[in-house]
Amino acid sequence: MKEILREIGMIARALDSISNIEFKEYDLTKGQYLYLVRICEHPGIIQEKLAEMIKVDRTTAARAIQKLEINGFIEKKEDQQNKKIKKLYPTEKGQNVYPFIKKENDYSNHVALEGLSDGEADTLFNLLQRVRSNVEKDWEFVKRGNKRTY
Repeated sequence: MKEILREIGMIARALDSISNIEFKEYDLTKGQYLYLVRICEHPGIIQEKLAEMIKVDRTTAARAIQKLEINGFIEKKEDQQNKKIKKLYPTEKGQNVYPFIKKENDYSNHVALEGLSDGEADTLFNLLQRVRSNVEKDWEFVKRGNKRTY
């Protein structure tokens, strides 16, 4: 069997490492840029949805969100109907950094797909979406406290 997940993991870790180094000057570390991007793209998102979108547990998301808030990249606002719900919004500082993060993402995408035809890139995208869908089922299962049988 081909070690596809190892390859995906190596790609993800390399890109994450590059991003963490390049975004350090903005005081964005340890993947915080992922949260900021999603908040910029989905202003008013709640923490639980954000954690689900990024595929992390709520505690991990809470730590990253707290750091982003402390560093002035995002702010929490109470929901008008339910005061217990806190919605996340980018601040001006967060919105100003977002284009740079997006530019880095576009560049990394370009580098990663270099030498692939448009058709190959589309095929890769579709196949990876299917792989993600398969993994998400197990992620949801395990997240609810279940154990997989091997």
